[in-house]
Amino acid sequence: MAGTTLAAYAVPSSIAYAQLAGMPVANGLYCYLFAGLAYALFGTSRQLAVGPTSAVALTLASTLGAIAASDPARYAALASTTALFVGLISLGAWAMRWGGIVHFISETVLTGFKIGAGLVIAASQFPMLLGIPRSGHDFSGALAGLAQNILHAHLPSLVLGVAALALLVTGQMKRPGWPVPLMTVALAIALMYVPGIDELGIATVGSIPSGPPGFSIPQFDAQDLNSLLPLALACFLIAYNEGSATARLLASRHGYAVNPDRELLGLGAANMAIALGHGFPSGGGLSQSLVNDQAGARTPLAIVICSCWMAIVLLYFTGLFTRLPQPLLAALVLASVQGMFKFDELRQLRRVSTSEFVIALVTIVAVLGLGILKGVLLAAVFSLAMLIRRLAQPECVLLGRFPGSNHFASMVRYKEAQPVTGVLIFRANAALLYFNADTVMDYMFAVIGGTKEALRLIIVDMSFSTEIDLSTTRMLADLARRVRASGVDFRIAEAHWRVRELLEEEHLDSVLGDLSRSYTVADLVDDLDRPNDPREPRE
Repeated sequence: MAGTTLAAYAVPSSIAYAQLAGMPVANGLYCYLFAGLAYALFGTSRQLAVGPTSAVALTLASTLGAIAASDPARYAALASTTALFVGLISLGAWAMRWGGIVHFISETVLTGFKIGAGLVIAASQFPMLLGIPRSGHDFSGALAGLAQNILHAHLPSLVLGVAALALLVTGQMKRPGWPVPLMTVALAIALMYVPGIDELGIATVGSIPSGPPGFSIPQFDAQDLNSLLPLALACFLIAYNEGSATARLLASRHGYAVNPDRELLGLGAANMAIALGHGFPSGGGLSQSLVNDQAGARTPLAIVICSCWMAIVLLYFTGLFTRLPQPLLAALVLASVQGMFKFDELRQLRRVSTSEFVIALVTIVAVLGLGILKGVLLAAVFSLAMLIRRLAQPECVLLGRFPGSNHFASMVRYKEAQPVTGVLIFRANAALLYFNADTVMDYMFAVIGGTKEALRLIIVDMSFSTEIDLSTTRMLADLARRVRASGVDFRIAEAHWRVRELLEEEHLDSVLGDLSRSYTVADLVDDLDRPNDPREPRE
């Protein structure tokens, strides 16, 4: 029942997304036919439904239109090639165990991207809803075309589209477990058979080829790589982020875990199968996955059943959809993207953090101004830049001791933490690496230079650094030598074994003390006045 319900949703939505992607409508059915079977074999989510999604479809359309030069056959071949590259990127990321790559794009940037992408997708569908010519897939072109032609809107198309949209939205809210999209499609098709309806001039889908597609490896030219590889990377990032987030949401709802690396394998296998079956890039979408979950899916068998229904539709029932009205397809897309408008999250960001709010706004503007392809790539780079900025300028704190305990904490955050006489204890609240080592050292020397009391010991807490690089090693050695030259002892605390191993290989135990085990801050402070300390550095 779950697979059948999912198919009832997927058939009309895949037709709509195929048109959004600029592909023949049958190719949307091909995506569901092959993606579900491949993902069920390799993925780890029990409810994720893999197929065409609105953001990936529009990303494809906004780029391939310029490359294919109005050649439908070349357009379809490039779309399948892009799916092949998405699959290869996914499989490469799986082989490198990069499942955590999804976390490199921050929630703030994702919020901005979803809102921006939702606006672009909505703007691209209004011409079809109004029955006017489409003026491009970018946001500014769509708005310009809408402003130019809105007075020439086709009233019957508008009435049908708005009525379908109202029915879809109301049905999602009031009867989420019902196959509202299929019911709406059936009602619209029945309406198109009413005598005299053809005279109104409402555009329809037209003929759909029946039967499953043949298998073949997509053909492409070497000069297409410069355009297709960035497009495939953007489609991969969109598909994996949306699919991974949806899989985690459903897994937490049902009390099981998903494997991020296996999700890469599942996404890669699905897109490889789609490429061989003449589809276009796809991923795990939120709306279809929620339909699958609400229908009672508890294993991947549901998406296998959905794929079987796609085969049945392709074999026997494509003729039923030839009179499917175009405004209804626009309504289906608009109904599906309403969940992308996370304005409540935007308001929350404004209340909590002005800087995060600005970042989300910048991402929205980038997607609207540059398009979804450049917008998602910029979002990914922006997220990495934010991460590097935080790591490059880590918070550095001085630690103090809680009276009567061996616990040390930041003296700025915890007023009860007391300084230790003659001892400075530093901690960088980030991993120490080549791009922040000098910043941390400059901070330490600034604090040392501003200290009035005589110092006997300086400790660097390394608890945030599970690994270090050669630049950090040399920074610690230089810092230790300069501190010892002024007559002050220097030690490191809470050092991970990999850190100590690298320091020993650089023969730095002569300046950093015993590296055979990790010492706590309390160990070093309590042993400060102990005579004949075995941890005294060897000369």
